[in-house]
Amino acid sequence: MSQDQVSRDRGSTLVSGIGELVTNDPSLGAGVLGVVPDGAVVVADGRVAWVGAASAAPDADRRIDLGGRAVLPGFVDSHSHLVFAGDRAGEFEARMSGTPYDGGGIASTVQATREASDDDLRARLRTLVAEMRAQGTTTVEIKSGYGLTVEQEARALRLAGEVTVETTFLGAHVVPPEYAGRTEDYLALVTGPMLAACAPYARWIDVFCEPASPHAFDGAASRAVLEAGRDAGLGLRVHANQLSAGPGVQLAVELGAASADHCTHLSPADVDALTGGATVVTLLPGVEFSTRSPYPDARRLLDAGVTVALASDCNPGSCFTSSIPFCIALAVREMGMTPAEAAWAATAGGAAALRRTDIGHLGVGARADLLVLDAPSHRHLAYRPGIPLARPLVLPPASAPRRIGT
Repeated sequence: MSQDQVSRDRGSTLVSGIGELVTNDPSLGAGVLGVVPDGAVVVADGRVAWVGAASAAPDADRRIDLGGRAVLPGFVDSHSHLVFAGDRAGEFEARMSGTPYDGGGIASTVQATREASDDDLRARLRTLVAEMRAQGTTTVEIKSGYGLTVEQEARALRLAGEVTVETTFLGAHVVPPEYAGRTEDYLALVTGPMLAACAPYARWIDVFCEPASPHAFDGAASRAVLEAGRDAGLGLRVHANQLSAGPGVQLAVELGAASADHCTHLSPADVDALTGGATVVTLLPGVEFSTRSPYPDARRLLDAGVTVALASDCNPGSCFTSSIPFCIALAVREMGMTPAEAAWAATAGGAAALRRTDIGHLGVGARADLLVLDAPSHRHLAYRPGIPLARPLVLPPASAPRRIGT
């Protein structure tokens, strides 16, 4: 949009007084973050209409001065499990005392979720989404996986679809207790009637590919799930190589999955397969914090040229945090990422993991998801862990409520 068009748009807002503007567009500013010092953004009709140095900003109908604060694109949380009931604080306490995590606690959440009403699940879901948004998350992906019957999985996705378009069918989360010893029968349900019922409510399909867990799925079963989902028109995501080395990463790359998530245990062949490919590695450091597991080696992946995203994996068992700033701090402290790499991974990286081009950056035409820090630089996200610095910028006049994954 030209400066003349901006100045004529009665609905435009000029956001200035930005000490550091992170655009994630190197053509607009310095480095991978495309940093514009003393920057400004013009927003019109919910989109970025102009971006650049404040000294060159066009006129607009309204003005907001941020007093030297930093601005980034809103966080894109590309991995979460928010439709659930119940509490697993006791399991967390046991892990802190040395009990290893193997995914078995999911069954207790399944029972509680099945017993919960729609209103109960909806209230928990909306509370968590509001918690995420208050910390700067403007897009969230939400998985099913705590119902594990045809009706319950469809219900979870229907509820998730009330708050985001980024919904993922995870019927292949674990084998539920009623199918113990009958994995093939459950697999037939997931790839047949359950998929048919859930596909209309989902954009993606996912599978917990983890041969080291007695509750999850091996490579052959995971392939069957992903291929069935692909045939039903869903995009592919994979829980891969979380508890041990395994086939998940190679399967994700072979089948063209958008994202391989966790990736804690990678062989040299896994890294080679990921290098230069379209499959994003989504790292979830909150899980390692909450399970006392080894952290993934983000430095190894980045140095190999692999695209990396950061997400929360917010769930009641292995990682009950909704805070992307906390995950950024962990990524810098524990996984070898620089503050700039972690900020990019939590914004542009998450967008890449969802194969979205309208979010994760602040170039012209992008969705106007502006995140404001009560700090002068993105570095403070890792520098001041635990401090509520990040918030979404609410532009006047207040727009109608919308889903944060829209």
